[in-house]
Amino acid sequence: MDDDPTTDILEATHRALCQHGYANLTLHDIAAESDKSKATIHYHFGTKEALFSAFLDYLYDQYTAQIDAASGETPLEHLHSLLDTLLWNPTDLPKQAFQTAILEIKAQAPYSDSIQEQLIEFDAYLFDRLQTIIEAGIQTREFNDEVDPSTAADFLTTTIKGAHTRQIAVNHSPEHLVDPMTNYIQTHLLADNRAETPPT
Repeated sequence: MDDDPTTDILEATHRALCQHGYANLTLHDIAAESDKSKATIHYHFGTKEALFSAFLDYLYDQYTAQIDAASGETPLEHLHSLLDTLLWNPTDLPKQAFQTAILEIKAQAPYSDSIQEQLIEFDAYLFDRLQTIIEAGIQTREFNDEVDPSTAADFLTTTIKGAHTRQIAVNHSPEHLVDPMTNYIQTHLLADNRAETPPT
């Protein structure tokens, strides 16, 4: 896969997007970040729109792999692992670059149905994983059986997505959410309001 010219172009697109932003980005900028010529990029993707559709698929594969890497022996451990993966590493430069690229593309979503549809898939994947973890916690009686998994997953998805946007847009570290998120898990998710200590 590393020898695939399209992979090189998509990686170059990532670098160029973070440097120039979506609105000002040209195929020349992408070619400058790659060892492929502008003509080669045209050959493989044809248009900027086709390139960005493929680029979103490329980011989606990275995003879902991140989410899938989170694990734990219990639903609570799995949830903490997922939060650690997505939130508690504010100085992780690859993750910051990923979120910068996503934020640039999100700004185009109101004007492009295809971009919006692809971004919906990002949200849906995270939502489904969170809902599955919460449902598992209810089944094992680790989580409160009065919790609505869909509502809780929606809240957590919105919180995580909002934290990513604030981190990139106004340099607000997601670490500020450690205590509020821990409190939410303790008071709203855990069965019998059991006290817990977040993993270090």
